[in-house]
This record gives sequence, C-alpha cells and structure tokens, in this order.
Amino acid sequence: MGKDYTKQKEAFAELLEIMETLRVQCPWDKKQTLESLRNLTVEEVYELGDAILKQDFQEVKKELGDILMHVVFYSVIGQEQQQFDITDVLTEICEKLRYRHPHIYGEVKVNDENDVSRNWEQLKLKEKGRKHRVLEGVPSTLPAMIKAYRIQDKVRGVGFDWKNKEDVWDKVREELQEVETEMRRDASANLEEEFGDLLFALVNAARLYGINPEDALEKTNRKFIRRFSHVEERAAEIGKPLTEMSLEEMDAYWDEAKAMEHE
Repeated sequence: MGKDYTKQKEAFAELLEIMETLRVQCPWDKKQTLESLRNLTVEEVYELGDAILKQDFQEVKKELGDILMHVVFYSVIGQEQQQFDITDVLTEICEKLRYRHPHIYGEVKVNDENDVSRNWEQLKLKEKGRKHRVLEGVPSTLPAMIKAYRIQDKVRGVGFDWKNKEDVWDKVREELQEVETEMRRDASANLEEEFGDLLFALVNAARLYGINPEDALEKTNRKFIRRFSHVEERAAEIGKPLTEMSLEEMDAYWDEAKAMEHE
C-alpha cells in the first residue's frame, strides 16, 4: 500500500492559497517580480547552507520553508503571466527525475553512485532541445570555488577525469611550483593566473577525495573566527589592546584556544 500524503497535500495547498492571497492583497507582495525576488532567493539559499553547517535542524526547517515559499511565489507570478504554474513546475521535475533515474524507472543497471552520476550527465546531453555542451548548465554567477567544483564534476560525468586520484597531487605540486616561480619575479603579470590554477587544482583534489571545498573552507573560516575571538577575549581580560600586543603574545592565546578545542 502506498503512503498516505493527505497531510502533506493539505499543507502545500494552504501555502498555495496564502501566496495567491498575498499576491492580491499585500502591497509588497503585489509589487514583486521574478527579478526582484532573485537576490532574496540567493540569500535564502545561503541561510539554509549556514543552518546545515551548524546542524541547527530548527533553522534548517525554517529556511527550507522560506525557499519553498519562494518556489511557490515564482510559480504564482508565472501563472499570472500565463507562462507556467506550480503544476507545470512539479510535473517537469517529476518527469526529469524519472528520466534521469533509468536504474530505478527503467532497465539500466548501475554498480555505484559514480555510474548514476555519469548516466545523469549523459542523459542531460541527450535531452530534447539541449545544446551538446557539457558545461553550459554551470551558472555564470556561481561563486568561483563552487563553480570550479561543478565544472570538474560535470566533465567527470563524461569521463574527463583522473584515472587515479593520487595523480592529482603531481598537478597540485606543479601548480604550486609555478606560483612560487612567479612570486620570485618582480611585478609578474602571470601571478594571478598561476594562483588561480593552483586553487583549481586544489579544488580538484578535494573533489577526488570526497571533500566539498566550499564547506571545508567555511569550516576553517569559522574555526579561525572562534580562535581569534578567544585571543580578543584574553587581551580584554588583561586590559591590553591587540595593537599593543606582540605576535608572540597573540600566538600564545591562539595556541590556548587550539588546546581548549581538543580537551
């Protein structure tokens, strides 16, 4: 027997009704367009990502609701413009999921998640109306590190990848050496490019070892903020401004913060 989705359907229908009401009666909601909502949606996605990294499930629930509200809001506007409605949105994603999972809804056999990912990218290229360009689906507005990861992941889907993940470290060392060479030159015009190549190689290494570089860097950012905040607090305790402290003094408090984290 299939699962009863009555409660979920009722909750979703209530959201649809509320958004349609707000679109008619609320001065702010009436003025919104697809374009005006765009930056707000991006902000909501980042807030969701922040909640996920904190493992704050109450916030995750809240931010998911905000994003779902945006999906419905866009769909209401699309319906007003006679372009699409929420039924079209849901129908299209359901069709896509069935088509992109032939190992579930068809006869295709897969061995692991890598086979699934490769099939996904190959099926995308075959979809009607798509140009046969592997990287055209990578949004140009993505932050550079996320974009690098997505570029590498997409070309992996068509077989353009390292045969042995360990070989990527030779590339990282090569790019690091090129950066060091350019740094030793005065006013090198190539330093920025070489540094970009090094970062791209490091993102590639992270991907090959199952690490999301954006998440890894954000966790390090938070760790740095946490430790430096401890340095500031200790400086305040002794009544000494940071600008009057030696690097050795600050390093001692930094090491103290590190030790506290490993207790």
